[in-house]
Amino acid sequence: MNEMNECYKMQKCMACSVGVCVVPGMGAGMGRVGTMAQKSDPSAEDSLCAGVANIGLNVMAPVFVPSFPVPQNVNNCDNDEEADDTIEGEAGEASEKAKTQKGRKTKRKAHKALSNDGSPKKDHLNMVFIGHVDAGKSTIGGQLLYLTGMVDKRTLEKYEREAKEKNRESWYLSWALDTNQEERDKGKTVEVGRAYFETKNKHFTLLDAPGHRGFVPNMIGGACQADLSVLVISARKGEFETGFERGGQTREHAMLAKTAGVKHMVVLINKMDDPTVEWSESRYNECCEKLLPYLKKCGFNPKNEIYFMPCSGLTGAFLREPLDESLCSWFRGPSFLDYIDALPVWSRHVDGPFRLPVVDKYKDMGTVIFGKVESGCTRRGAQLMLMPNRKQVEVLQLWTDEEEVNQVSSGENVKIKLKGVEEEEVTAGFVLCDASAPCNVGRIFDAQVAILEHKSIICPGYSAVLHIHCAVEEISVKAIIDLMDKKTGKRARVHPRFVKQDQVALMRLECSGGLICMEPFSQFQQMGRFTLRDEGKTIAIGKVLKVVE
Repeated sequence: MNEMNECYKMQKCMACSVGVCVVPGMGAGMGRVGTMAQKSDPSAEDSLCAGVANIGLNVMAPVFVPSFPVPQNVNNCDNDEEADDTIEGEAGEASEKAKTQKGRKTKRKAHKALSNDGSPKKDHLNMVFIGHVDAGKSTIGGQLLYLTGMVDKRTLEKYEREAKEKNRESWYLSWALDTNQEERDKGKTVEVGRAYFETKNKHFTLLDAPGHRGFVPNMIGGACQADLSVLVISARKGEFETGFERGGQTREHAMLAKTAGVKHMVVLINKMDDPTVEWSESRYNECCEKLLPYLKKCGFNPKNEIYFMPCSGLTGAFLREPLDESLCSWFRGPSFLDYIDALPVWSRHVDGPFRLPVVDKYKDMGTVIFGKVESGCTRRGAQLMLMPNRKQVEVLQLWTDEEEVNQVSSGENVKIKLKGVEEEEVTAGFVLCDASAPCNVGRIFDAQVAILEHKSIICPGYSAVLHIHCAVEEISVKAIIDLMDKKTGKRARVHPRFVKQDQVALMRLECSGGLICMEPFSQFQQMGRFTLRDEGKTIAIGKVLKVVE
């Protein structure tokens, strides 16, 4: 216990330099994980994530600032009175202008932090649940909605009765997120479930990604909207091994989450109450010791980007309240909700031009789109542009989750009703932008690509499926420009005839279906990173270097 207690300390979060309580080692076994990880050598099966660090997808890009002024009437989320006061001070020397601009930014942030009723607005975090099929993701999500009061007891009892009638008693909690009848009948999440809940300090959008191998593209769509990933692991004997060691989705999901830009990961070792586990410390440590080296290779920093904890989604143990010592005496730490409530807020691109990649759309007395605001802010009545079609639209209504609001800003998961475009004219992967500062669009682009897993060689003419932010498009290799040295990052060979697994190359890629929205990775990470998939497998990851045409 003394060894465990010494593990508790304040560490600086690398992304935002804010103190956050993390516990690098949970038990005696977890205390040994760090040493074990340092001695581990990458195995052949770990090549799936070896390219993540080499390609530099974890390097912090500079804040995206346009080289031209953003018009007040498009991207200004202050009220008119504040704007007038600020504009009055813009005359004079350059120093006075700098002070005025600084004051404008301060006022914008202060104004953004207020909700419709004038009360302070809670920090918004987007959280995606990932992991192998049947690990318990939807069950934990449903339990969290119940524990935070988003699903009442009567509704839960109704789900329990209906699940019992279908001989699916243990699935009833997942029905809070799996609302589709097919998902309920098969006990398998297909689409990314979406819900929300609040803690003392934060507002969370919960994204429940499917765990089945056939629905990985949907999982990527959920991960690209997230700030925080929750990797759910089944501790049940046989299930952990199937998910992690025998070609399950645990490894691929963890690697894809990091590639998608997820900044922090909580690993929930679930089903600790199972008869094959019975809150065994040795089983918990066994799972952690096998997972940690792989997560480090994916690019997660074990000191301040990974947090392990045991739980039971079915009973709710350790999700809201600390564990009872009589049940589990070997783990002492904050509960899941306490931990995520204390997480720092990552920096947002509030002052950049407005960017919202469209996740989905539907028709309701107008065209309504879903998505996460990646940059900037907007308000009701704003004139925006839908790319790549350059369609001029007007914002009619805004919602964060189910609450109608007057304005939205970077980091929020929102719905927007638009005027000026029909629902059938919008496709997932379109980007809603400032009318005077639209995003880049292109059909041909240069990229740095790391080949992760591919049995044969890749030559010009090879085609695969590109996943970039919310867009999915077939692409082909137009040319291989250079082969890169993974150790030095310098060019090793000019115009090679082919590339193969574990190599990094500069390529020119061409989209088969026309223009897509993208940005150079150096300017805007979230719209410049991508994944390539072929035959149901993730074969490469990459970053956009230049939009050619």
